[in-house]
Amino acid sequence: MFKNVFGSGFLVRTAHVVLTWVITLILFLHDTDLRREEEAGRLALPVIFVLLVLLSVLLYFAVSLMDPGFVLADDCDLQFALGFTEEHLDMIPQSKPLRLRRCGHCLLQQPMRSKHCQTCQHCVRRYDHHCPWIENCVGERNHRWFVLYLAVQFIVLLWGLHMTWSGFSNASTWQVWLKANGVLLATGTMVALLALTVLLLLGSHLYLVSVNTTTWEFMSRHRISYLKHCGTDENPFDRGTLRNLWSFFCMWGSVAWEQVYFRQGCDPT
Repeated sequence: MFKNVFGSGFLVRTAHVVLTWVITLILFLHDTDLRREEEAGRLALPVIFVLLVLLSVLLYFAVSLMDPGFVLADDCDLQFALGFTEEHLDMIPQSKPLRLRRCGHCLLQQPMRSKHCQTCQHCVRRYDHHCPWIENCVGERNHRWFVLYLAVQFIVLLWGLHMTWSGFSNASTWQVWLKANGVLLATGTMVALLALTVLLLLGSHLYLVSVNTTTWEFMSRHRISYLKHCGTDENPFDRGTLRNLWSFFCMWGSVAWEQVYFRQGCDPT
C-alpha cells in the first residue's frame, strides 16, 4: 500500500514537515492568542490547533506514500466483468474507445481513465495528475484523501493566519514595528500565499469531483480518445452532482468506467 519512505520524495516530505512545525513553533513563541491562552492555563485552543496540524501532517504522508492506483497487471477480470471475451473485443471497431490499449511504456493494458505517469513509471487508474509537492500521483485510491488533506490544510492555514494577525504589536514608527513584527510578518505572508494556493486547489478539485472528471481529462480532453468524440459539454461519466460526490467520497473499490461510459450513451462516431 505504501511506497518506500526514503525514496526520491524524501527531501520534499522533509521540507513539508519542517516548514509546518517551524511555522507552528513561531506562532507559539510570539505573543499570539495561542501563547496567551497557553500562559493563562486555557489549553483547549492550543491543543486543538496542534492536533489539527498533526492531522494535516498525517494526511500529507498518507497521500504522499499511498499507492494512487497503479496498474500492476493486465486486468482480464475487468473484461469478463463487462461481459466481453477476447473474441468480442476483436469484433469491436478500432474507433470504439472500449478497446483497452496497451501502454507504450509498461506494456500493460490500461483500463479506461488510466494514464502512464513518466515520473512514477506506472500507469495509474483514474489518473488525475502528478503532484510534485507530495511527490506522488493523485489517482483512484488516494484522490479522496488528497481532497481531504487540502481541506484540513486550508483550515490550519486560515487559523494560522488569524493567529499571526493576533500577534502583531503596535509601535511608534514603521522601523520599530518591522523590528518587532518582522518574523510574524514574513510568517503571515508565507501562510497567506500557501492558503491562497490551497484554496485554489481545493476549489478546483471539488468542482472536478462534482462533475466526475479529472485534471488530466479537463486539460487534455481534445487528445483523449474516449472523450474527443463526445460533445464539447458532454461528460460520459457525469451522473449528477450529488451522486458524483457520494461516489467519490463514500464508495470504495475500482469502478469499471467502460460500463459507465457506454451506459451514458456517448457515441464515439
